[in-house]
Amino acid sequence: MGHREDLLEGAKRCLLAKGFLRTTARDIVKESGTNLASIGYHYGSKDALLAQAYVEMVEGMSDAFEGGGELRGEPGSLERFAEVWANIIGTMRDPGSMWRLSMEIVAMGDQLPEVRDHLARAQREAARGIVTLFHGGPEEDVTDERVDTLGYFYLTLMMGLMAQWTFDPKSAPEAGQLAAGLRQVIEAAEGK
Repeated sequence: MGHREDLLEGAKRCLLAKGFLRTTARDIVKESGTNLASIGYHYGSKDALLAQAYVEMVEGMSDAFEGGGELRGEPGSLERFAEVWANIIGTMRDPGSMWRLSMEIVAMGDQLPEVRDHLARAQREAARGIVTLFHGGPEEDVTDERVDTLGYFYLTLMMGLMAQWTFDPKSAPEAGQLAAGLRQVIEAAEGK
């Protein structure tokens, strides 16, 4: 690996160990075996490097969201809904979960403007990707209208779920509860 990749991997380890606010440029340099000048040269700033590291960590979760293989439920079905949420919740149970890091970003966003801006741009693609997770098909076929509605609907659910699992994992909902709640919403909308 070159310095760019070493920095990125070191930043990921620092984020999981210390979070955004407590990670210093010197921490990253020590963890990556590089030098301070490399951060500016390759990423522009420590915050830009940390933001990129976080985005890559989230992107790397897609295999876990799919349960490490093909999803069994039909795209768009309640079974698929429950299966995907069960996989996502499984990643939230892990000690040192990166989702706690996500909550730090939400809570400290004003103190991390460069990180927040970088992640806000990445959020749109995350919304596009999550639509395909629940409904199948390639990301390039997901229209902007579906991103703006369905994609952001799922991201909003995920943010709420992250908050609940971070705040009180003992009472946070399981996938079956989320699917039952969605079923009740559908039934109410259909007047059943």
